[in-house]
Amino acid sequence: MGLHKDESLAALADRGFNVAQFVSFTPTAEGSLRVRLSRTDGLTPDFPFPDAATALRELLARSPSGSINLRSYTPDSPRSRTFIYGLRDAEVALAAAEGLAKEGLHVIANETVDIHDGGVSGVVLGDIIEFAPDDTPRCVEKPGVASLPIGWGRSILRTVYGFEPALDAGGGRLEFSVHPGRRGWQRGHTLAWEYETGAADAGEPPPYWPNRFSRMIGDKAFGLLVANEAGLPVPWTTVIGRRVAPFSFGLRTGEAEVWIRTCPIEPEPGRYSTFKGWRDPYRLLSEEDPDGDRIASVLRQDAVPARHSGAAIVGGDGELIIEGRSGEGDRLMLGELLPEALPTSVREAVQAAFRTAAERLGPVRFEWVHDGARLWIVQLHVGATTTLPSALVPGDASTWIDLDASTPLANLRELLDRLPPDTGLRLTGIVNPTSHVADLLRKARVPTRVLGSREG
Repeated sequence: MGLHKDESLAALADRGFNVAQFVSFTPTAEGSLRVRLSRTDGLTPDFPFPDAATALRELLARSPSGSINLRSYTPDSPRSRTFIYGLRDAEVALAAAEGLAKEGLHVIANETVDIHDGGVSGVVLGDIIEFAPDDTPRCVEKPGVASLPIGWGRSILRTVYGFEPALDAGGGRLEFSVHPGRRGWQRGHTLAWEYETGAADAGEPPPYWPNRFSRMIGDKAFGLLVANEAGLPVPWTTVIGRRVAPFSFGLRTGEAEVWIRTCPIEPEPGRYSTFKGWRDPYRLLSEEDPDGDRIASVLRQDAVPARHSGAAIVGGDGELIIEGRSGEGDRLMLGELLPEALPTSVREAVQAAFRTAAERLGPVRFEWVHDGARLWIVQLHVGATTTLPSALVPGDASTWIDLDASTPLANLRELLDRLPPDTGLRLTGIVNPTSHVADLLRKARVPTRVLGSREG
């Protein structure tokens, strides 16, 4: 027979892992509780509690949340039986535990660990780490987890939370959770939940997003963290979020000016504001997302003295498309200005950045700024686009609507919201395939043809 659940927790603690504080009990023949094993903050392992009531009172007093859970099981079955969450009264907990013991069940009482505290749970396996917020380590069995090389994942978690997560799996499989506040019998930020030795390597798939973690901190923030891990120059960025404390990363540009960028949960091209110069980030969040469900954070970013700015995407034919112009690129991205011919040195710098990113991430699209000496990445996304030389968004439609290509982005968004099914757009004028206008049309998956020739 394998280890009991409480023996597995004790074995984890004996390997040096921080586990959630717990006290375990076995049922007696009379249906009462006998203290078996424990790991509680400030007390020796398997502290000799005189009785179950004392053990539960001490565990509750040492729980940072002021709450404990009860988990019951039988030694011959790995499946948990009754689970009682969030008990805040020791006498109530004792009565509930004794009731389980009368059914012949073994009981583990542990500190309540809030999965909604802004931390993450997940699994380390070989060279890969996967995690998500608002869940248990079982999140890896669901879609939408962040999946990263272990070095990148540990570095990103260290950047976001400000401490080194204890995630050394030693070649095995580790189920863990990471918390902004200290938890567990060692009062650490990382909890271990299960460990298996000699687990198979899961390989190293390329990162992708949006995922549940990128939605929590903001899509732009996650993309820039990945760019930073890939070795691309990212301007010094401070992320002021709703769910986690502010954190910073990147390289100083040498400029005192700043950009303030809203950071939606998922990309919404051109919908929310970007400002050069300081703005109150909390007022910005309140004004642009009063319900708090669209914008995850605000980015404060060092300005780059822009000689040239632009964007690069991979088209549907696999070709890299580079567009830009002299000076700052915000109006180019909004489709208000046309691209210009770029110096050879700038184009080569964009191509080099693309090769660096694509080597680890596959096809990417990004916004860039060149200061005359160095190229900086100010946004990064993964994946190619569908754009072809013959169509901004390929596809057929039974009905086509003619539209001026200079239609403001906000008006275009309203039109797309009420566009009938099986309807395409024919734009008269010029639309830059790297612009937010093109991004919006691609995201809406509306077949779009552009009438007219490109200039500049």
